[in-house]
Amino acid sequence: MADPITITRTVSIDPAELDETFVRSSGPGGQNVNKVASAVQLRFDLVNSPNIPAPMKRRVAALAGSRITKEGVIVITSNSHRDQPLNRAEALSRLVALLREGAFVPKPRVATRPTLASKKRRLEGKSVRSAVKRMRSRPPGED
Repeated sequence: MADPITITRTVSIDPAELDETFVRSSGPGGQNVNKVASAVQLRFDLVNSPNIPAPMKRRVAALAGSRITKEGVIVITSNSHRDQPLNRAEALSRLVALLREGAFVPKPRVATRPTLASKKRRLEGKSVRSAVKRMRSRPPGED
């Protein structure tokens, strides 16, 4: 049995949960590109994965965006290399990076108000700019 893929210290996924499909790739490869299936489509069923907690599933689904299907399957395509093993490794590393990013709870933003000093600096800058523009115009009464 293959070793589990570690996401965090507490979360890991079984390689059996991953489904790899090899397709023909566009891009570099010369005559080889029409014969060899070097691109990789990596599929991971996020919704039915028993190893990932529900809050993490929600965060990962939001981060995945268009890479997740309606059924909750993450599809990652890699075709940047001419070599199939390199594309496999890149697709797997992109999936692990996505899962790691979703593993951490984002710190909630606390709304703050501008300080009195920053308000005064802003208004002072506006009045200086206004004076510069006023000096550029024609003097009043000159026609």
